[in-house]
Amino acid sequence: MSMLPASERLARIDPELVRRLAAVRLAAFDVDGTLTAGQVVYIGNQELQSYCVYDGQGLAWLRKAGITLAWITGRGCASTERRAQELGVEYLHMRSGPKETVLRDVQERAGIDSDATLAMGDDLPDLAMARAAGLFVAPASARLEVQEAADFVTGAEAGSGAVRELAELLLAARGLWDAAAGGLVQ
Repeated sequence: MSMLPASERLARIDPELVRRLAAVRLAAFDVDGTLTAGQVVYIGNQELQSYCVYDGQGLAWLRKAGITLAWITGRGCASTERRAQELGVEYLHMRSGPKETVLRDVQERAGIDSDATLAMGDDLPDLAMARAAGLFVAPASARLEVQEAADFVTGAEAGSGAVRELAELLLAARGLWDAAAGGLVQ
């Protein structure tokens, strides 16, 4: 994660991208390789996942700021479901199938159009979400093809603060970062 304050990082971004970030009302995330480092670990028959607490705090701040959260993943397990529930994710789609179709369904149910939708993913199937979103973001560890298609690539890798970095920029674009950093958004 960057050590620069969010407001300073925001000042280094194209003003049009800042405008688009400020307009986001729905943030849709892939899970494996975006919210996690993309590793699958089994203990017996149980699948385990590891999540970054910084990313979780960022998601909690987004939800508190009124941004609708969706997780759309081609995989899924009990730990995905539990973490989504802990963070108040409104739309969880595991073993999702075509991600563009799922995201468009979420947009319809939430009443949010593509211009107000951000999607974040790391691998080729996630590019389908880019077609339904007005803004597409990739973590630093994403496939090169995904990074090239992204409107923005985080400095942090998946499962290591990439989602938190994005959340801070979204809040800063909305003028809410100082409140979050000051502890006013819990």
